[in-house]
Amino acid sequence: MKYNKGFAPMVLLLIVLGVAVVGGVIYYTGKSPKILPQTEENNSLQENQNVVNKPVQDNQIKNTTDNISYIKVDKNNSVVLANNSFAFDVFSKLIKKGENTFFSPFSISSAFGMVYEGANGKTADEIQSVFHFPKDINILRTSFSSINNEINKPNSDYQLTIANALWAQKDYKFLDEYFSNVDKYYSGKATNLDFKNATEDARLTINKWIEDKTNSKIKDILPPKSLDTMTKLVLTNAIYFNGKWDKTFDKKETKADTTFLSDSGNDIKVNMMQQSNDDKTIFNYTENENSQMLEMPYKGDKLSMIIVLPKENNITSFEKLFTLSNFDNWKKNLKKQRVNVYIPQFKFGIKYLMADTLKLMGMPTAFSGNADFSKMDGTKDLFISSVIHQAFVDVNEDGTEAAAATVISMNAGSYFHEGPVIPTFYANHPFLFVIQDTTNGNILFIGKIVNPSLK
Repeated sequence: MKYNKGFAPMVLLLIVLGVAVVGGVIYYTGKSPKILPQTEENNSLQENQNVVNKPVQDNQIKNTTDNISYIKVDKNNSVVLANNSFAFDVFSKLIKKGENTFFSPFSISSAFGMVYEGANGKTADEIQSVFHFPKDINILRTSFSSINNEINKPNSDYQLTIANALWAQKDYKFLDEYFSNVDKYYSGKATNLDFKNATEDARLTINKWIEDKTNSKIKDILPPKSLDTMTKLVLTNAIYFNGKWDKTFDKKETKADTTFLSDSGNDIKVNMMQQSNDDKTIFNYTENENSQMLEMPYKGDKLSMIIVLPKENNITSFEKLFTLSNFDNWKKNLKKQRVNVYIPQFKFGIKYLMADTLKLMGMPTAFSGNADFSKMDGTKDLFISSVIHQAFVDVNEDGTEAAAATVISMNAGSYFHEGPVIPTFYANHPFLFVIQDTTNGNILFIGKIVNPSLK
C-alpha cells in the first residue's frame, strides 16, 4: 500500500531510574536504596518478595494478551471523554505566543495509562485526576484495549497505528503482574535490556524502535547520556498517521508567496492551497461571531481534521474560548455546504519536556521522593524524573496527519446573490486544529499554527 508523504507521528518516552530503576519515555528516578541488615529474617522477606518480582531470563518477555473483551467505542466511552478533557487541559499549558503547537494527547494518555497500572496511593490518585481516568480500573483497561484495537485495524484508505513497549533492566526484579497487565490491556510488551553495562546500546535500541514505529519520522528521541546505569525501566508510546484528504488539493492551484499574518503582526510568505469555484467543495462548516469551523475528512471518512479560525487576527485572545465545552458545542452546528477553502502548507517537528507541566497540572508526587510505584516492583523506590513528547506534522495538497486551516467569513453585505452565499475559509492568520476519530470524537492530535513557515 502506498501512502502520501503527509504524516504526524507522536512519541512519548517514559524513563524510570532508581535503586534499580526504570527507564523509558518517562524517566523514573530511584530514591536512595534501602539497605537491610543481612539477618535471616530480612533475607527471608526479600526472597518472598522476589518470588513475584522474578526477572525473566529471555530477552522478550512472554506475551499474555489473551482473553480480552473488546467493547464498542463511542463518544461516551470513558477513555475518549478522559483523553479529550486532558487534551484541552494540557493544550492551554503548552501554547506559547509566537510558537506553533502540536502534540498527541492520546499518546500521552496511553503512556500514562501504563504508568497508572504501576502507581499506588496518592501517586495513583493524582495521575487519575490529571488524566481524568475512570476510577474503575477494569473500565480503564477495557476502554484502552478496545480503542487501540480499533486504531490498529488495517485500513486501505489510510495508515493509523499505535504501539506501546516497556524496556526493563534485565536483572531488576519487577512484579510479574505489572508486566502481564500492561501486555494484556495495552499491548505493551516488555523487553530486557542492559542499561547497566550497555547503556548506549540500550538507548539506540529504544530509538530504533520508535523510528521504526513512526516510519522514520522521529529519530534520536533519546539523546546521548539521557540514560545511565541507574535506568531500570523505559515506557514508550508511538502513534503514526498517514492519510489522504477525501478531496485532495490541486497542486496547480497552490499560490506561492501568499501573505500570512502571524500573531505578532508580521507578514509571512507561504504556499496557500485552495479548493474553490467547484461544486464538489462540500464540507462540514459552521461559524459564529468569533470564529469559523471547517471539517475536512480524510479518505475513508473515519478520520478528519477540524480547523478553527478566529475571525480576528488575535489568537491569544481567542484561545480563552477554545475549551472542550465550546469545541463540542461548535461541532454540533457543523452542516454540509459548499465552502471555498484556502489553507497554507506547513511542516514542522516539536519536542516537549513535560515533567514540570504535569507537576503544575496536579501530579507532583510521581516526580518526588514520595512517589509510590509499588505495583511495578513491590517497593517505593521508583519515581518519574523526565517525560519527553515529540511530534512531527506535514500538511500538503495530498493529505496530512494534522492539518490546519484558516476560515474567513465573506460578508455579502448588500450584494445581491440569486443563490446561497458561499462562505470562504481563508486561513491567512493563526488558527487551531484537531485531528479526530469521527466515529467517537477521540482527539488524536491537536495543534496551533502561528507561522506555517517554521520548521
